[in-house]
Amino acid sequence: QRSATADVNSKIRAAVLGVNGRGRTHIDQLSIQEGVEVAVLCDPDQRVAGAQAENMERAYGHKVEIESDMRNVFDRDDIDVVTVATPNHWHSLATIWACQAGKDVYVEKPGSHNIYEGRKMVEAAKKYKRVVQHGVQLRSSTAIQEAVEHLRKGTIGEVYMARGLVFRWRPTIGKKMPTDIPQGFDWNLWQGPAEDREYSPRYVHYNWHWHWDYGNGDVGNQGIHETDMCLWGLDVGLPSQVTAMGGKFLWDDDKETPEVLTSCYHYPEEKKMIQFEVRHWCTNDEKDTRVGNIFYGSEGILVVNGYGSYSIYLGKNNDPGPSRSEGGVVQRHFVNFIQAVRERRPEIQNGPVETAHLSSGLAHLGNIAYRLGRQLQFDPQTETFVGDPEADRLLTRNYRAPFVVPEVV
Repeated sequence: QRSATADVNSKIRAAVLGVNGRGRTHIDQLSIQEGVEVAVLCDPDQRVAGAQAENMERAYGHKVEIESDMRNVFDRDDIDVVTVATPNHWHSLATIWACQAGKDVYVEKPGSHNIYEGRKMVEAAKKYKRVVQHGVQLRSSTAIQEAVEHLRKGTIGEVYMARGLVFRWRPTIGKKMPTDIPQGFDWNLWQGPAEDREYSPRYVHYNWHWHWDYGNGDVGNQGIHETDMCLWGLDVGLPSQVTAMGGKFLWDDDKETPEVLTSCYHYPEEKKMIQFEVRHWCTNDEKDTRVGNIFYGSEGILVVNGYGSYSIYLGKNNDPGPSRSEGGVVQRHFVNFIQAVRERRPEIQNGPVETAHLSSGLAHLGNIAYRLGRQLQFDPQTETFVGDPEADRLLTRNYRAPFVVPEVV
């Protein structure tokens, strides 16, 4: 396969997989980088792909090819990198296939749809020596990097707990029956690894987030930025005890995932814990943030607000401490990815493949505890539950051939 490793000064040709939503950001961020060309847009909905190709030509004066099946993209030796902005259930398999084909990958959050395939994604990146960047842009924020330094050096004392907050306005999605598949839309490819179901507009193009076959609820959507921040700030991996409670309280609609979810993750040996809260409608601010993190220490708290801002409050009276705010973190995250690709140095990545597995894995554990309705004991070393085959079954899925995440990548 052709690779950007041949000449660090050569043009990097990219393909964007999934262009209805977040993929549009990928197109823009790649297109503004010197020496990078977006060559292919891939989407099983050719209406979407065609419209984005026209938008791209208007915006950048550049014609681009369109493709429906990502496997055809991986077969090409003129593509160096792919970015993955498909629905969640495709993220890991697309990344694994890309690594096997010699491509470097930028994959949106969550990196995985379940814990098993997240680990396989890490194995594929290592085996094929690929750069795999996870879309957790906070890691490229110098302000948030500074915040983590404060946590490490004890500015708020001994840090024992983190909270993740996802208070997003999520209305009812109503109820929709199965209908005919729209012309130009390959429903089989869109479903990929998931169980074969009748087509319905209840899934396409956004509300798949709230269905277990395709999405992971808001803890596995917006929440991955915050699960990752919790793990990074506390300097921990996956926990050994998990519990969760929540439900749907306002609407009788097509959503399967909970609208309100509170999950707790305990690290007894480290004497640390994570609390995570998802709310979907009318709510309050907490320390002026609705999407972010709060870290608790013996001497104060540190608040991460959004994507590039933090504030510290010290002592019983919440006296203001250091703070910083900045923008442009998404662009820096893509720049960091392309630099790692050119230099063949995964060690300079801000969002390496391990973050894709662990931050997504934390969300998956919370969802499993919610679905089973009981506290779970988890072994972070084996990444299985302790004496709990019922819970273990939710670590993976029944893959639909030929869209199978293999045991050996």
